[in-house]
Amino acid sequence: MLKREEMPVCDVATTVQILDSKWKLLIIRDLMTGPKRPAQLLKSLPGLSQKVLTASLKSMISDGIVEKIDYNTMPPHVEYRLSPLGESLRPVIEAMRRWGEYYKSQLEE
Repeated sequence: MLKREEMPVCDVATTVQILDSKWKLLIIRDLMTGPKRPAQLLKSLPGLSQKVLTASLKSMISDGIVEKIDYNTMPPHVEYRLSPLGESLRPVIEAMRRWGEYYKSQLEE
């Protein structure tokens, strides 16, 4: 996790820096329904590559918004879930969903 002095002065820029790709937003959206295995995330996000998924999850773990659950089994079994800090993004994602819905309704009129 970055230190406060390493973050942009602008709070909006800070949020954009943490959520810097569409994939991170969509991964968070999917994790809002509960823990997911990597294969589940790949299946629910067409166009997302394994490489980008791995890099995004690693970055979000480093930023403290996602947690990795390792069951220490053979074959390996891991899941990812939102951390308490990640859960605090729920109203942000929900606001984005509502705005997207509103935007689409404006196009139809």
